[in-house]
Amino acid sequence: MNDMIHLSPSVAEALQFGRAVVALESTIITHGMPWPKNLDMAREVEAIIREEGAEPATIAVIDGKLHVGLTDAQLETLAQTKGALKLSRADLAYAVAAGRTGSTTVAATMIAARLAGIEVFATGGIGGVHKGAETSFDISADLDELSQTRVIVVSAGAKAILDLKKTFEVLETKGVPVIGYGVDELPAFWSRRSGIATPIRMDSADEIAEFQRVRERLDIHGGMLIANPLPEELEIDSATIGGWIDAALADADAKGVTGKATTPFLLQKIFELSEGKSLATNIDLVRSNARLAARVAVGLAKRPTH
Repeated sequence: MNDMIHLSPSVAEALQFGRAVVALESTIITHGMPWPKNLDMAREVEAIIREEGAEPATIAVIDGKLHVGLTDAQLETLAQTKGALKLSRADLAYAVAAGRTGSTTVAATMIAARLAGIEVFATGGIGGVHKGAETSFDISADLDELSQTRVIVVSAGAKAILDLKKTFEVLETKGVPVIGYGVDELPAFWSRRSGIATPIRMDSADEIAEFQRVRERLDIHGGMLIANPLPEELEIDSATIGGWIDAALADADAKGVTGKATTPFLLQKIFELSEGKSLATNIDLVRSNARLAARVAVGLAKRPTH
């Protein structure tokens, strides 16, 4: 075990005995929603993972220590933290070196999960190629991380504020398997449909686990993206969400919002335009992804030990 990692007692025990563990990011806690809804959501997602027979491992840097798995007290403190850094590959080590507190994005969570030996990670949606990237070059580090870090990422696809066609094209170029869970068309975060065909379809958690086992035996590096659509009754239709996204993008452009500030700004604007519906749906998809991720992790834990 890497000596930079601080495991919670429950995560350490689960890993020691080969039980299923699911990594969780912390950006949604510190940057995704207000107190105390963020704590309620974090506790609920962890409870779902435990219901499915796996151990949750929420990841964050607290006072310069990289924690994999938080106690309930640490979770509550993080949920009330003001000014937490938003950490990706570029600044994860900085937060540790400087003794700062920060939440982990998809890329940073994958790095920490891999160091700890955790194979499955549940999130809402990954980052990707932003609209207008042909001039701004604004592309999330999540895509490179997926190409090089062997962690299964269960999501609702890429965030719908992105250029989805370019995002999935980059993943294809980098050799990242994208699995549509039970669908022939990839989901678009809040919506079930993106207009993009599913490259590979799988219909069970055990099927995904077996695919990963074969990748390991073939020594294929890099991660895997599972695109898990919301149930129809929970989605926001693509036409409605598309209008909110266009309005949010126009506002961001008018105000000169760029870089790391872009995604939080857009999500906040869409929250306002949707009168809170976008956040409620976001929580629904995180719940759904956590449940599927736990089932995949349990399937992987069944692998032969010899």
